[in-house]
Amino acid sequence: MVARMHDSASPRKGRTGRPRSAETDQAILCATRAALVDLGWGRLTMSDVAARAGVAKTTLYRRWANKNELVVDAVAVLFDELELPDRGSLRSDIEGVVLQFGALLARPETKTALMAVVAESTTDEALRERIRSAIVDRQKRLVLLGRSRAQTRGELAPDTAGEEGERAATRNMDLIFDVIAGAIVHRTLVSGEPVDAAWGRDFTALFLTGLAGLGTQD
Repeated sequence: MVARMHDSASPRKGRTGRPRSAETDQAILCATRAALVDLGWGRLTMSDVAARAGVAKTTLYRRWANKNELVVDAVAVLFDELELPDRGSLRSDIEGVVLQFGALLARPETKTALMAVVAESTTDEALRERIRSAIVDRQKRLVLLGRSRAQTRGELAPDTAGEEGERAATRNMDLIFDVIAGAIVHRTLVSGEPVDAAWGRDFTALFLTGLAGLGTQD
């Protein structure tokens, strides 16, 4: 799983020919997100993206086989902006990434693109798997880093050695990611409420200490 988290989002690995232009890729992905905001999933076409990006449609198809792949990659690069700066404690680290994640989902381009691909994936298993590998698995890097950092500080116990310990660590990583990401996605995209400093502080208290921890917050 760790290896998958660091794979590129690009679906066109292994192709020969001229090297890909990072500037062209960026222009295409930006155009894709802008088109989604303006047109929505149903009206978005590869031709429209090509026109907005100022490239030939064949340039898109050399990089992405279809609209689904293109839109997922356009979302994935936004989530790659998330970082986990060392703020001195596990609590502060979690609060920091929660606020980053909330701010990212509040952006119209992120919100529109993510909701579109998730809705479409309910009837498209291949798209669902692509979301999982290009976005979800890649962002579990934040959980790995946060747990490792907290273990180094002595805030969390080290992982148990052996295969069983490795399996337990993977289960824990998945659960931690699901709880944090699920809460933020629900807060921003379903409830339509902001992820502000107060909410981030209360959520972190609940996550780390349970219901009893909420009563200790200012």
